[in-house]
Amino acid sequence: MPVINVSWDDAKQYVAWLSRIAGEEYRLLSEAEWEYAARAGSNTAYSWGAEPGTGNANCNGCGRATMLQTVPVGSFRPNVFGLFDMQGNVWEWVEDVWHDSYVGAPVDGSAWLPGGDGNYRVIRGGSWHNETELVRAAVRLERDSQVKFDTLGFRVARNMRP
Repeated sequence: MPVINVSWDDAKQYVAWLSRIAGEEYRLLSEAEWEYAARAGSNTAYSWGAEPGTGNANCNGCGRATMLQTVPVGSFRPNVFGLFDMQGNVWEWVEDVWHDSYVGAPVDGSAWLPGGDGNYRVIRGGSWHNETELVRAAVRLERDSQVKFDTLGFRVARNMRP
């Protein structure tokens, strides 16, 4: 099951802990990395196509019996990058500070940290509770970094060295 009911600070503490015990550098994805991974080379609203379809994600209206909670990771096909549940199931915290637009955002895929209000962070992906429009790859929302919901979790990335 995905981790839920965690604040952005909780997610940051977890990746710091994981990095210490594993001896590798783990972190939250940047918003740009998240969208690249979610789209998996597509330019459609969903990594699997232009429409939500049936059986592609856990969301309200995604074509299966409405789930009233998260489902086990891997309950749906992975995207073409092999990543599960990038859209639907739970919103995912990313590293970036909330900005109202992409004007001035880094062009190298790194997290956008300067400016904005550091108390608000970006979430991506939509959840089991949301309608299909909110699980589109382009959707982004802001949340206070301290909130915890049963629709909110995170995804871990590991820095790779050549």
